[in-house]
Amino acid sequence: MARFGYHASHEQLKPSALLKYVQAAHQAGFSCISCSDHFHPWSDRQGESGYAWSWLGAAMQSTPLNFGVVCAPGQRYHPAIIAQAAATLAEMFPQRFWVALGSGQALNEMITGDRWPVKAIRNARLKECADVIRALWRGETVTHYGLVCVEEAKLYTRPPVAPLIIGAAITPPTAEWLGSWADGLITISHPHEKLKQVVEAFRRGGGQGKPMYLKVQLSYAADEDTALQGAFDQWRTNIFQSPVLADLRHPKQFDAIAEFVKPMDMYKYVRISADSQQHIEWLKQDIELGFNEIYLHNVNREQQTFIEVFGKQVIPALEGVKS
Repeated sequence: MARFGYHASHEQLKPSALLKYVQAAHQAGFSCISCSDHFHPWSDRQGESGYAWSWLGAAMQSTPLNFGVVCAPGQRYHPAIIAQAAATLAEMFPQRFWVALGSGQALNEMITGDRWPVKAIRNARLKECADVIRALWRGETVTHYGLVCVEEAKLYTRPPVAPLIIGAAITPPTAEWLGSWADGLITISHPHEKLKQVVEAFRRGGGQGKPMYLKVQLSYAADEDTALQGAFDQWRTNIFQSPVLADLRHPKQFDAIAEFVKPMDMYKYVRISADSQQHIEWLKQDIELGFNEIYLHNVNREQQTFIEVFGKQVIPALEGVKS
């Protein structure tokens, strides 16, 4: 059976507000929480970017739910630091934490002043980081020289059960590659046929039987126009193809290219509807593709109503639907 989670968007809301919303989501019947680790938001209009790792300790203490975070080791973060941070959370909250690793975006990673590598090198660096992290979790003393360098690192605080390393992918080629080494997949809510291609690629690459997580971008409000305008205001900078999203380096650049986006364009990229039954039908299709956990990201700023309505109407209607 699929489980439904709340996505805590650090790019849009203050950490203190997100803490209240995850508590509300727990009370409303959501089963798990996801977030992503950004340094910059996607737009100056979004206007936030709290530090996810600090927030996770407080949020996990405040509810009994499972949590996960998407991050990009290799440039802004040394992999040993990610290994230590994840191990600490997993030791405090046993088997309640997963970490998703991706190749990152210039938006967050270029604050180091280092060059931004091409995708092939970022992927190779990501795999090196995953190998280093796993070795540290096994208690090994790690020395490694490659796209990342580690000298005689040993992690002394380790959980009895290591967290899952979930691979983050947007495109089918990346999903297929991740299938060979990641413990699972996390992707975003493409149109159904493209999402199906991502799932098939992951399974083809070695992901058959591994868990699959989906982050659904939606906009729910009391009426259709409010839902549309909320999505347009907050998420029009996020609808571009993966190479664009990965290579722009500043929120102002995203705002500049989004000047060409019209409100009606949002329907192709965000599930916009004021009808809870329509959201139920969309989510049934996701479950049929085999997703184990589906994280719902209401991209407009009105979170409380979304949490309450989905907790009362949407999630209960999907209980018992098999993935």
